[in-house]
Amino acid sequence: MSRKRGNGKYHDWITEEGLQKIEEWARKGLTDEQISHNMGIHPSTLYDWQKKFPEITEALKRGKEVVDQAVENALLKRALGYEYEEKTYERTWNPKLEKYIKVNTKTVVKQVLPDVTAQIFWLKNRKPNEWRDKKDLDVAVNKSLEDFFGDD
Repeated sequence: MSRKRGNGKYHDWITEEGLQKIEEWARKGLTDEQISHNMGIHPSTLYDWQKKFPEITEALKRGKEVVDQAVENALLKRALGYEYEEKTYERTWNPKLEKYIKVNTKTVVKQVLPDVTAQIFWLKNRKPNEWRDKKDLDVAVNKSLEDFFGDD
């Protein structure tokens, strides 16, 4: 199965090689629809196969866990802020080597400030009971229809 696209037959995809390809596509961040396209099948067929062949579901899950973890780590890093080094290089002639070499001329520590939007997103999803926008309100109404419309 060296081709990118499959021929749409499930037995090609429940092999070790087929499952590895599915997992790889999921790890690269492809959606189920894109994965089914690469397999040469309709998305509904992929969903049917997931019900019939748990190994396909597991391959998708394993691949998605990797990329989901990477995105989660990046979101947390952005929410908290971080520092990094930025290096500037110049090409300089090295007479001993008789060629140009890259020489670090400057290193600056830069700071990325915490991102409030990333913090809000994180908290709403990790602590929804404390951070969700929608609040449940208990409102009791003790008005009769007569009070509302009058005595006419």
